[in-house]
Amino acid sequence: MIRHLVFLRFADDMTRQDRDDLMDELAALRDEIDGIDDFCARPNVSPETAFTRGMSEMFWFDFRDARARDAYLANETHKAIGARLLAGLDGGADGIFVCDVEI
Repeated sequence: MIRHLVFLRFADDMTRQDRDDLMDELAALRDEIDGIDDFCARPNVSPETAFTRGMSEMFWFDFRDARARDAYLANETHKAIGARLLAGLDGGADGIFVCDVEI
């Protein structure tokens, strides 16, 4: 299984509703892409704010395997959501950190 972790630093003008809508759209990819076992989005509640680099929220997908993860990465709906997500981040690509781990 692959866990795809994504940490986000949203721009100040990104509304809570816009953030929630993006997370809902990402969650809906479970119905579109075979091999997504789980999706979860959460706020960062770490007290170590000096080390969070302003990344206040995160989400993850659990993929059955690397093939499912790769299908997600190539998916056109995912790419469209990702473009809107990047546009709402503080610093664009500098406002995101992605990490995949095998679990």
